[in-house]
Amino acid sequence: MNANMSWQVLEEKDVSPSRWFPILQHKVKLPDGTVIDDYFFSPIGNVAMVLPLTADGNFILVKQYKHGLQDVFVELPGGMQQKGKSIEASAIAELEEETGIKVTLDKLIPLGQIANNPTKTNQITFGFLVKDAEFNSIQRLDATEQIEVINVSPLETLELIRTGNIRTSDTVALIFKAYLDHPEIFVQSSRRSGR
Repeated sequence: MNANMSWQVLEEKDVSPSRWFPILQHKVKLPDGTVIDDYFFSPIGNVAMVLPLTADGNFILVKQYKHGLQDVFVELPGGMQQKGKSIEASAIAELEEETGIKVTLDKLIPLGQIANNPTKTNQITFGFLVKDAEFNSIQRLDATEQIEVINVSPLETLELIRTGNIRTSDTVALIFKAYLDHPEIFVQSSRRSGR
């Protein structure tokens, strides 16, 4: 990081309205000396997401209601980093809880990190690809979750992004990261469908 561009934190106050939505108020000094005393941001915590690819070449995605936008979204399985667990262990746990797909650490292929809104949160989404995913466990949903598991080809997934049916930023970014890093998945899908 370029030290000449960094802001200096002079004071920090926790003004969180609840444990579900942490908010900090910072008093900061900008590089030009300007002081801002009401900069708010959320240290909401990191997220782990998994792109599971089945042996027959399809992606497993989840469809669920999100109350912030009061709509249903198609996303990668995933969730907040769980207390006391690494991001990888959280990815494995969330995948099993949401889809019934159980994997081991050696099956996680890193796809990279996505900063969703670095102006207002410090949240990073960590993405992983899992090949040869299989339904070998059961869903264990939270009380607030109703999740439909869907099975789509990689090319259908790209079409869902193109048409706006997949529209959450971290899901879109991680699917395109898989497209760039593992193009063979999408080529094989094209061959299987006769395109």
